[in-house]
Amino acid sequence: MLLVEAAEMTFEAGSSVMLLFHFWDVQGPAGMVLSVFMVLLLTVFYELLKVWRIWLGKRPSPFHSSDCRGSSTALASSLSESSLVPMEQTAPTRSPTNRWLLRGIQTALHILQVTLGYMLMLCVMSYNTWIFLGVILGSVLGYFIGFPLLGQI
Repeated sequence: MLLVEAAEMTFEAGSSVMLLFHFWDVQGPAGMVLSVFMVLLLTVFYELLKVWRIWLGKRPSPFHSSDCRGSSTALASSLSESSLVPMEQTAPTRSPTNRWLLRGIQTALHILQVTLGYMLMLCVMSYNTWIFLGVILGSVLGYFIGFPLLGQI
């Protein structure tokens, strides 16, 4: 009969843990403090990435100009049928290259955010209490710093 030792799935508050890679093997309190600080910074960066992606999504759409919003009120208040002819857009639209560049940036940020999110999840799955608290505090700090910036945009 083959017996396989199962990994412990309860939180522990020790100072030795292996995070993500073999070279990130924490041994001792100083290494744990540094690792918790690194995980905290990665989590703050993750939250700021979310804010940056929201900010890029709120930017004016390259497909609509701001001058086209008033055209429906101009048509409704007009007495002449000749005003029903579509008006020319006077605002410059972004070139297709700029649109693809913006989409490429948004895609790259999404890939980075998803990858970082899974890495942080795996850090939490080390079941170390200090690493878990580092992720939680980093998320709180990142939200506290980043999301008020959205109100200013």
